Amino acid sequence: MIILRSILFNLVFYANLVVQMIVLTPIYFLLPRKKAWFVPKNWVRSNHWLLEKIVGTTFEIEGLENIPDGPYIFAPKHQSFWDAYALLPWLDDPFYILKRELTWIPLFGWYIIKQRMVPVNRAARGKAMTDVMERTKNEMATGRQLIIYPEGTRRPPGAPPEYKYGIARLYRDLQVPVVPVAMHPGLFWPRRRFLRFPGHFKVRVLPPVEAGLDPDAFLKKLIAVTEAASDELLVETVKANPHLPLPPTAEQRLRELGQA
Repeated sequence: MIILRSILFNLVFYANLVVQMIVLTPIYFLLPRKKAWFVPKNWVRSNHWLLEKIVGTTFEIEGLENIPDGPYIFAPKHQSFWDAYALLPWLDDPFYILKRELTWIPLFGWYIIKQRMVPVNRAARGKAMTDVMERTKNEMATGRQLIIYPEGTRRPPGAPPEYKYGIARLYRDLQVPVVPVAMHPGLFWPRRRFLRFPGHFKVRVLPPVEAGLDPDAFLKKLIAVTEAASDELLVETVKANPHLPLPPTAEQRLRELGQA
């Protein structure tokens, strides 16, 4: 049944994306930019509903009171395609720094451009990167929230942390709080696999790391608080969902935590 439900969900997931993008395009492009967030956020909520009804996967968010007003960097763990979009409804006016090739995709790229995402040429150096930082500062100055995945790429649950120093540079240059987020959606929506597993997990929004620390001290603190919360949630999630097939990284981390 998991295989059949996974196939059905994947088909409906992409059909939902295409249909909503086409049907709601006139509304999206006629609305002012910030109000147009209604369209992608509605798509996200519909995906949560589909995941619950078809697969049986649900989640809850703890710590929303830790989200500050005004501009900040939102720094979640990154394990799955799920966490690339799933928390958008709880953010006021977020944006990403993303590879410029995404803006070339018909229709999807137009959506990105309207929301003033910041495209970057990953091969660029010097002035191009300076321009990216300048655009990022301009967006933050309007009160927006920058979403950054500190490890840069999707990591399997329980994998040793590999935080990139880039978030420390952004923290230093932007002078705004950083909000860490721990979660394990990768146990239910594994990376590079089509299977989706039923169950329930928590997203834990942690207290912000305020601006003003030395970048090295900031990065050390970010890793410490995020990984401690991730370990707690890994144990909680596995105990609450004993049916889950665990990746080797999660099994190894549980052994290290004395939870074999």
